[in-house]
Amino acid sequence: MPPLQPLTIHTPAGAGGRPDPSALLSPAEYDADAISIRSDQDTDSEDDERQLRARNSRELRAHDRLVLMEEEELEEMVAEARRKQERQRRGSGLPIPNPLRLLTRRLSDASPLPSPSTSRSPSAHLRSSDEDLVLEKRRARRERRRRKRDRLLAEAQHGEDGELMYEMEEGGMKSGSSTGESSERDDSDEVDRKHLLHVTALEAKRKRSCRRWTLIYGGIAIAFAILAGVAWKLSQNRGSSRHANQALVSNGTALFAPTTIIISLDGFRADFLNMGLTPRLSAMIKEGVSPLYMRPSFPSVTFPNHHTIATGLYPESHGIVGNAFFDPALQDLFTYGQPAKAMDPKWWQGEPFWVTAQKQGLKTAIHMWPGSEAHILGITPTYIDNYNGKELLTNKVDRILGFLDMPDDHRPQIIAAYVPNVDSDGHNYGPNSTEVRFTIQKVDKMLDLMFTGLDKRNLTNLVNVIVVSDHGMATTDVTRLIQLEDLVDLDKIEHTDGWPLIGLRPKNPNDLEDIYRGVLEKTKGNANVEVYLRDVNMPERYHFSKNPRIAPLWIIPKAGWAIVKKDEMDVKKAQAEGAVYSPRGLHGYDHEHPLMRAIFIARGPAFQHPPNSRLEVFQNIEVYNLLCDSVGITPAPNNGTLRLPLKTIGIHNDPADTPADPPESHVLSATSSSSSSPTPKPTPTTTKHVQVNPVTTSSSSSSSATTAPTNSIGVDEPAPPPPPGSGDGDDGDSDGDGDGSTLDKIGSGVKDFWDWFSGKVNEWWGKVTGHGKGKGEEGSEAGDGEVGNSPA
Repeated sequence: MPPLQPLTIHTPAGAGGRPDPSALLSPAEYDADAISIRSDQDTDSEDDERQLRARNSRELRAHDRLVLMEEEELEEMVAEARRKQERQRRGSGLPIPNPLRLLTRRLSDASPLPSPSTSRSPSAHLRSSDEDLVLEKRRARRERRRRKRDRLLAEAQHGEDGELMYEMEEGGMKSGSSTGESSERDDSDEVDRKHLLHVTALEAKRKRSCRRWTLIYGGIAIAFAILAGVAWKLSQNRGSSRHANQALVSNGTALFAPTTIIISLDGFRADFLNMGLTPRLSAMIKEGVSPLYMRPSFPSVTFPNHHTIATGLYPESHGIVGNAFFDPALQDLFTYGQPAKAMDPKWWQGEPFWVTAQKQGLKTAIHMWPGSEAHILGITPTYIDNYNGKELLTNKVDRILGFLDMPDDHRPQIIAAYVPNVDSDGHNYGPNSTEVRFTIQKVDKMLDLMFTGLDKRNLTNLVNVIVVSDHGMATTDVTRLIQLEDLVDLDKIEHTDGWPLIGLRPKNPNDLEDIYRGVLEKTKGNANVEVYLRDVNMPERYHFSKNPRIAPLWIIPKAGWAIVKKDEMDVKKAQAEGAVYSPRGLHGYDHEHPLMRAIFIARGPAFQHPPNSRLEVFQNIEVYNLLCDSVGITPAPNNGTLRLPLKTIGIHNDPADTPADPPESHVLSATSSSSSSPTPKPTPTTTKHVQVNPVTTSSSSSSSATTAPTNSIGVDEPAPPPPPGSGDGDDGDSDGDGDGSTLDKIGSGVKDFWDWFSGKVNEWWGKVTGHGKGKGEEGSEAGDGEVGNSPA
C-alpha cells in the first residue's frame, strides 16, 4: 500500500501572484475533509489483488488488522485537525507554534550557509514550520506502520500470530504492546466488533454449557442421594404401615397395639414347677399354653442360650458358643465377666428380636437382657436398662409397668426382662437348697405382682406374657470332681474354653490327635466323661461344630460332675479332707439331660388356644419366631420352624402328660479308678446315701449298665421333701430309699432346719480353710457388672 501523501492546502493568490497569507488564517478556507482524502487510488485494486492471491488465514487476519490500524490513524488525524480548527475559532486566529519544537527544528536544520527562507516574512516562516512538523509526523508514522506491517506479515506467514490473535480476542491492541501502539477504542470497525462479540459469545456459551452440565450432574447426584435417603428411611420404617394397620385395642384409657412381655428366669429348672411353690406360674399354665418343658441349646449356659432365645439361632450360628471362649480370627478372648469387652458388637452375630422390631418400626424396652448392651447391628433398643445384679425384684415390676404406662407414641410393644436370682442362689447354695426354694417363691410373687398391675390397668387380656428360662441346674459335690491335669498335659494347651465342660486348643495343631487319644485312654473307664473332636465325632444333636470359635477338642462331663484345675481345687486333697466344693450347683451339660430342662409358658391374645393347652416339647430356637408373630413383625432367617398359632396335643390334665422320663444320676463306676480320685472319707452329716445306677455313654454297651455295681454317692437331700411324684431330687430319682417313710415325714421339719444350718456351717468352714471356688465372692463380683452372679 502506498504511503499517505502530505496534506496540501490551496489558498487564493494575492497580489503579485503570491498566496495570500491571511487566507491561511481564515476558517472558511479550511477543508476539514481534505486530510481524509486518500491520494492513492489504487488501494482498492491492491486489496483485491491480495484477496485473489492464495493466502492462509493468518495472512488474511494480519492484513485486516493493518487496514484497521490505518483507518484508526486517519481518524485520529481528522480528529486532530478538527481540534486545531476549534482552537483557532476560540482564539485570535494566529497559530502559535510550540517554541521547543521550533527551536529543535531550527537547530536540526541549521547549516553554515544562509537559508533562503531567512529573507521571507514572519508569516511565511510560521507557515513553513507548521508544514515541516506535519511532514515529519507523517514520515514517522508511515515508518512505524511499515515496520509493524512487515513484522505482522512475517509472523503470519510463519504461523506466529499468537500475540496478534490474543490482542484481537481481547478487543483491540494495547498501547505499549509488541504488536502495535494503538489502544482500545469504543468505535472500532463493525466487522471487528462483530468478531469480538462472536468470540465473547462463544466463550460465554462455553461457560454457560459448563455451568449447565455441572448443574445437571449435581442435580442428578443430589436426586440420587435423596432417593437413597428415602429408600433407607422406608427400609427403616417399612414396618410403620404394618404398625399403623395393626388392630388397636382399648383398656378404657388408652389404645394399645399388640404388646408382648417376655421374662427370662435364669436357672429355673422345669421341675421347680412341681414343688408347689409357684401359684402364679401354675395359674399361668392353666390360663395359657406350654409344653412339659423346653429344651435349652448346647452348651446349657446363660449367654449362648439367651442369645439363642433372642435370635432363634443355634450357638454355632450366632457365635456366642460359651460364657468364655477364644476367637482365632479375632485373636481375642470373650468372657462374660468383663462387660466392657463382652459387649463389643464384634462378638454378637444374628439379629435379636429387639433389632428386628426396631427395624420394622416398633419400639422396644430391654431390661438387663444378656447382650442387649452390645449395640448389635448398630441398633439399640428404644429403652435399655444395663445389668444390675443387686436390683430388687419389686423394682423390676415397677419398670415393666412403667413402660406400659407411657403415652401411646412412646410406649414399647416388646418388653423384655431378665431375672438372675434363681440361677445365682442355685450356684451358691445348690438347686435343692432351702435358699433356692425361698428364691423361687420370691420370683413367683414378683410375677404375681406384675399380673396384679396388669389387672389394675385392664391389660390382662390385652397384653401377651411369655415366661421362659435358659437352662436348669444340677447339684455338685466334691466326690464328683475330675482333675484336668490327670487327663491332659496343660503345657501343650494354649487355651481352655468353657466350664464345667472343657474345650482344649493345642499350641501345636499337629498334637491334637495325640492329645485326643491320650484323654480317651485316661477316661475309658469313667462313664461320667465324654470326649469329642469338633470336626470328627461331635454329636450332631449338639449343633456345636460349625464355628471356628468352638475349640477342636472337648471333654464333657455328665450332669452333676465338674472338671477342675489344680489352681482351683486339688481334688485328692479336698476329698481326703471332706471339703465342700463350690459352686454347689452347675449347668452347661448335655442340653437334653432332665436336669437341664427349661420352661416356656405363654398367655395372651396372640395365643388363642384353649386354656391349659399342652404343646409338644420344643427347643428354645423356636421362641424368636413366636415372639415376632405375637406383635406382628416378620422374623429374620433363623433355625426355628414353629409359628403362631401353635398346634396343641391336649391339656396338662390328661393322664398322658406325664411321660416316663425320669432324670438319670451319674456315679463313678468301679472300673474308673484309674482316671478318678480315691474314695473319699465319709462326708459330713449334711448328706445322705442313696443307691443310684451307673449311666452308660454312647460308647458303652447296654450290658454294662446292668452288670455294673451300684455305689453310694453324697447328694443334697431336698428340704422339705417335695410332694409325692414331683421328682424334686437333685438327680430326679424319686425312688431313693427312705423318701416315703413315716419317719422322714415326721422329721421333715427337723431335717429341713438341720440341713440349712449344717450347710451354712460347711460353707463357712470351706471359706475359712480355703477350699472351693467361693461362689459367694463370685456373686459379689457379678454385682459390679457381670451378667449373672455365678458361672452363668
